[in-house]
Amino acid sequence: MDLEEFLNEWHNDRPTVLVHTSGSTGKPKPLLVEKSRMEASARITCNFLGLQQGDTALLCMPLDYIAGKMMVVRALTCGLRLIAVTPSGTPCWDEPVDLAAMVPLQVWNLLQQRPSQLKQIRHLLIGGGAIDERMEEALKDFPNAVWSTYGMTETLSHIALRRLNGTTASEWYTPFEGVTLSQTDEGCLVIEAPAVHDGPLVTNDIVELSSLLDQRSLCTFRSKYSQQFRIIGRKDNVICSGGIKIQMEEVERLLHPHLSIPYMITRAKDERLGEMVVLLTEGGNPDEVKAVCERVLPKYWQPRRVLIVDHLPMTETGKPARAEAEKLARQQSTKSL
Repeated sequence: MDLEEFLNEWHNDRPTVLVHTSGSTGKPKPLLVEKSRMEASARITCNFLGLQQGDTALLCMPLDYIAGKMMVVRALTCGLRLIAVTPSGTPCWDEPVDLAAMVPLQVWNLLQQRPSQLKQIRHLLIGGGAIDERMEEALKDFPNAVWSTYGMTETLSHIALRRLNGTTASEWYTPFEGVTLSQTDEGCLVIEAPAVHDGPLVTNDIVELSSLLDQRSLCTFRSKYSQQFRIIGRKDNVICSGGIKIQMEEVERLLHPHLSIPYMITRAKDERLGEMVVLLTEGGNPDEVKAVCERVLPKYWQPRRVLIVDHLPMTETGKPARAEAEKLARQQSTKSL
């Protein structure tokens, strides 16, 4: 979809817009969302960030998904001047901007090629995938605000942000005003955001809520907000191996400082354990990977197999394609550690 197509859809007489989920846990799904709720989401984000009419907004993401659509809606709803460029892994634009949203891959590429241009963005929103420790380290001294977003297609982009740089940097997400949080018995986040979604939304994200924190540790900028949360991982990314529950994302986080090759954690069936941990990688020496895993990971978290692949499976929005990764682990030949 190009910008003209979306603008025609936005300005027609229908009260809804067709969007598609990203497909990070399976096949993308179509959803009809209300334009009035998209406008409400746009106002909430712009108010949170203090954006004003006439500020500039960069559109560098595809309009097939909610992130790109919402950047256009923010411009239309809040009077921002939209700068639209061709979506790519390394977007190009010609002037400083007040707001931009990118996936981690785009940010990483620009950090390598044009970091000075990234630093000219007043508010940089990063979403659609995990931000690893190396990227956070590279962003921590940026002069302007860099944010990690939390949200999904059903919440019409993000409903919470966490600062990645500056004195208020934190691993805890701050929800927007009007958003209330709770948990299921399994620890999954439940969102109530009436401005953008009808009724409670039960997610698959296992989280820790800020009520478990010493309140003095909360960031000063969020004094009018009552809750924060930290993401542990997705419920459907739990590997049950020999009765021990292992969170894929936690294993990946522990390995990030120690493995320089691209990799991903997934699972495969095991007759004895039920499920086993499998590591997918685009290269590297299996013996060296084994040594790192044995040194860094708890015994029962260590991958029992390594699968060498040409490319790690990713969605179009840059998220790990977990369902495809598991399919690879089941179907293709593996090399035991």
